[in-house]
Amino acid sequence: MRVALCQITVGDDPKENLERAREALAEAADADLAILPEAALVRFGGDLAAVAEPLDGPWVTGLAEAAREHGTAVIAGVFEPAAAGRVFNTAVAIDASGELVGSYRKIHLFDAFHDRESEFVDSGDAPVTVELCGVRIGLITCYDIRFPELARALVDAGAEMFAVIAAWAQGPFKEEHWVTMVRARAIENTIWVAATGKAPDLTAPPRGRPGGVGRSMLVDPMGVVQADLGPSPSVRLAEIDLGLTDRVRKVLPSLSHRRPDLLG
Repeated sequence: MRVALCQITVGDDPKENLERAREALAEAADADLAILPEAALVRFGGDLAAVAEPLDGPWVTGLAEAAREHGTAVIAGVFEPAAAGRVFNTAVAIDASGELVGSYRKIHLFDAFHDRESEFVDSGDAPVTVELCGVRIGLITCYDIRFPELARALVDAGAEMFAVIAAWAQGPFKEEHWVTMVRARAIENTIWVAATGKAPDLTAPPRGRPGGVGRSMLVDPMGVVQADLGPSPSVRLAEIDLGLTDRVRKVLPSLSHRRPDLLG
């Protein structure tokens, strides 16, 4: 399975952001699956409710058209309208024919490091796995990576790999946290993790805290980093060998050693 980590910049204009997403998909045309960042529709810092769209709106429809054009499945982050002028922070999964096959509303909202995502975002209420390219994929969004119980729930639901999308906020030791936890979720679940972060806000900073550290990564089930994109905008194709998961679990059967009878 060929996966493309699409570490793009995201600004305040959804039309410009859709064009960047289209360009990334064109560059990733040889991939089976392309993963774009969280909040690829529009970056944090503005009036999200004013630009949020239903999943059959023009932004997701445009992304689906690009997926169909290139024959590449896509996972990306958007904002859906919610009640009372709020939004959902949603990951969409689109197959290579351009069909929306699933969506995940972010469960854990980033109320940390002096940010308050919950002031304008409503949380989702269920973990989600989707099937793309014949693979069952567990969806994780940004701050969710700090909660290993979500990753375990996804594995229990049959996930064969995790797709993580993020617009990781910049801050003290934040980049180190990101790298450590992406690898940890791979190691403790002996699973592939494909994690795409937004490229950093280096020019025209948004209102509020700048977002994005880059460092999109592909990590194998032993925790080996197979790709790390660093801080610059980039599209990187890499191979996922799902057979490696079985080989690792034969020598490291930690999932089968769990004690739900004692620990729940």
